[in-house]
Formats: sequence, C-alpha cells, structure tokens
Amino acid sequence: MRFASVQGSWVALLLLVMSAGPAWAAAPCIEAKADCERWVTLGGGPARSLIYSTYPLDARNASITRALIVVHGQGRNADGYFRTAVAAAFLGDALADTIVIAPRFAASNGTCKDALAANEVNWTCTGVSWRAGGVAVGNEALTSFDLADEILRKLARKDVFPNLKLIVFSGHSAGGQFVSRYELTNQVHEKLGMPVTYVVANPSSYAWPDANRPVADKAEYGPYRDSACAYDRWPYGWQQRVGYAARVTDDQLRKQLASRPVVYMVGALDTLPIAGFDSTCPAMAQGQNRLARGQAYTTYLKDQYNVPLTFMTIPACGHNARCMFTAERALPVLFPKP
Repeated sequence: MRFASVQGSWVALLLLVMSAGPAWAAAPCIEAKADCERWVTLGGGPARSLIYSTYPLDARNASITRALIVVHGQGRNADGYFRTAVAAAFLGDALADTIVIAPRFAASNGTCKDALAANEVNWTCTGVSWRAGGVAVGNEALTSFDLADEILRKLARKDVFPNLKLIVFSGHSAGGQFVSRYELTNQVHEKLGMPVTYVVANPSSYAWPDANRPVADKAEYGPYRDSACAYDRWPYGWQQRVGYAARVTDDQLRKQLASRPVVYMVGALDTLPIAGFDSTCPAMAQGQNRLARGQAYTTYLKDQYNVPLTFMTIPACGHNARCMFTAERALPVLFPKP
C-alpha cells in the first residue's frame, strides 16, 4: 500500500525536475515503456535479450555510483519488477546515482507463451530453466547466466561508468532462485574489478551443496528419507549439473560458496504454498514453506561450511516483491553507501 501512496508523488517530482531545463537531460528513465527498453546482444549477435534500465548501458555516465539489478519471478514480468525497483530507489534516495536494471527472460515454450521480438532469445521455461542457468531454445551454447555475465561486464566498464563503486544483484521468487544459483556458479565475479553483492529474496528452492537436508520437526540434518526422490540433482543439489553450472567444478563451487557476499531475505509471512510454490519432492525435501527453507539452508551453510552470509526476515511481508524490496529493512541492503 505504501508504494501506491508514494507513486504519484515521486512521478510528479521527477517530471518537474526533468522539465527544469537542459541541465537535467540525463534524468533517469522511470517508466516500463519503450523509452526505458534496451537490448543486450549475446554471443556476438544477432541473439539479444531485453532489459529495462533507468540509464543506457553504453553511454558514458559519470554520475552513477551504484547499480541495482532485479530479476523477475516466474511470470517473467520484468516491467513490473522495474517499477518496483524504481520505487525502491526513490524511497532509498538513490535514483540520481543508481542505475536500475530489470532483465527479461522471455520464454515461448512449454507452458510459457511470451511474444518474442526479432532475434530475441527464447529462454527455456521448464526443466533446468532460465532460473537455473539453462540453455536457450535452439542454442545450447547460450545460457541464461550468460546474459547476467554480459550485464555485469557492461557495468564494470570504466569508460562508461567511471565512478561506479558497487553492484547489487537481486531477485525475488524464481528470480531469487536465479540469483542464488548464479552467485554460486558465475565465473566473472572475481574478474570485474568491482564488488558485487547478491540479494536472494523468497525463492522456492536452493542448490544444496551435499546430500543432507533438514529433518522434519528436528533441529538437525541428514539424508532425505525418500530414497526414490532425486532431491540432490541440479538445480536442487550439485549432482548432474547441466547448462552454465556444468562449466564449474565442485571444488570451485565450494570456494565461491564461501567467498561471495550474499544477503538472503525472506518474508516473515511467506509460509503459504502460493504464487508458483514448488511442491515437488526435491523442493519439499528442503522444508515445508519458503520461510522454513530459507532458514534451514542458511543455517546449514553457516554451521557446516562457514559461509559468512547474512539472513534477514522482512516483517509483515509474504510472497510479494513490492513489499520486500520497498521495506525499510531492505533499502540499505539494496542501496548500500558506495
């Protein structure tokens, strides 16, 4: 409800600022319309994927000191997530010096029926899908995590963003799954020359590092009771990895798991099986609801692998990206001081 109450005021303020004269020509693009759409070319072209962003990724901009990337949920509604991220930037007093980016993982296969533009990549919708670094339809050399790599490389260009100091890579629900697995597997983090923090919000599942899972009603972990359940295969575990994740060894995954900064945010009320909740056997092995799964996974990583992660619950939020990302507790995480 708070978003609705401020929406009119921040739009009016920005329109007033942008009308003030030529000095404000570089004001941020804040509407999920054609003016804010950009294309990221992949694999040397002509393949490309759509993003929404407040500023171009290829025009020099010395005013930008931070970047926020927000990955949508299973509905692939990048436009809605862009609006939410822009609202969060306004609330965090970060619109002027932060580039906000919302990539769209469009899919027209299986149950997904997105309309695709010319040469737009058709990301895999089912199985090891876009949310787990799955390959593009008709192009097994291209994965959804490659798009994330390319966005990060563009942001790290000093000739374009000379004063960019940090990047926050976030996602909610299916986007939270994407970010959790991308953080674990990506091969560009240490090469950027730029600090990246990953924010994982309300995912339905995680990629556990071994065969242990939470034991129901007990504060302990052990092999899952259903031996017929393929609960340890990628993307729920590390076994039989495919797509982008197959490019990385187990040893490298363990190093990256322990070294990369991640904040896990779960809504304190995200306890209902709604909004694409994963009720398959491999997911249920991780807990009965999203809150329980987040608590179990992060506790296990800290206790068994000494992972220096941050876990936080967002009060009064269920499975709702707008509630999560515009909450007072979330703003300093999404927009840290450079």
